[in-house]
Amino acid sequence: MPELPEVETTVRGLARYLEGERIARVTLNRPDLRRPFPPDLVQVLTGAQVTALGRRAKYGLIHTDREQTMVFHLGMSGRWRIEPEKPERHDHLVIETGSGHVLALNDARRFGSVDLVPTQALDSWGPFAALGPEPLGQGLAPAHLKAAFKGRIAPIKQMLLDQSVVAGLGNIYVCEALFRSGIRPDKEAGAVSLPALRRLVPAIRDVLSESIAAGGSTIRDYAQPNGELGYFATAWQVYGREGQDCSCGAPVQRFVQGGRSTFWCSRCQR
Repeated sequence: MPELPEVETTVRGLARYLEGERIARVTLNRPDLRRPFPPDLVQVLTGAQVTALGRRAKYGLIHTDREQTMVFHLGMSGRWRIEPEKPERHDHLVIETGSGHVLALNDARRFGSVDLVPTQALDSWGPFAALGPEPLGQGLAPAHLKAAFKGRIAPIKQMLLDQSVVAGLGNIYVCEALFRSGIRPDKEAGAVSLPALRRLVPAIRDVLSESIAAGGSTIRDYAQPNGELGYFATAWQVYGREGQDCSCGAPVQRFVQGGRSTFWCSRCQR
């Protein structure tokens, strides 16, 4: 599933072709993805000018001058294709701009979604209302995590994946950040010390920033809008490396938490 760096990379790629552009045509090649497309999507977007693009958690935002924002989620296999040479079977939504750019939302497994939300109401929109702070913003601080974890016996990894604690973190980057900060993924969140959290916050920011710079991580379907793959997977230190040597020489281990694989080093993480 595309995580925060992949969505951020996607939004930045789209901005080069959409920001400031007038939308000339919107084509829906099916009625739904995970749920139906908004019934007025084509009407609202056709003729609208894109004023800005952004991201909230794992959602991409396309703001328009009609005070409506198209919110998209890439689900498990979604990706945007820019200037496709020819249509593909899973191009479910196609946007054409006044200057001739073509952008296609491709989603083979159709777990993604597209919504229209009044721009002024974004913060109170259901999926956004309970989100925690952005991990790359100033709202994420050791004191915030200490307060969120107080009295909690749930493993710290599970707490970091809770979108009401931190918005946008996913399995890959939580594993990597916990490794960099030397924290066991199964440690009770409430028992993690403030000094450890002071290591964790910059580790989260660093791993996300490095992944964005590398274009994200390609595992199966993800590609950047320009078609290039994300290369951060080559920098993973624990994720997906079960049985391989950690930098300390001990083997990377894997176990299952909450139905997801957790990768870690028992020597480096205490």
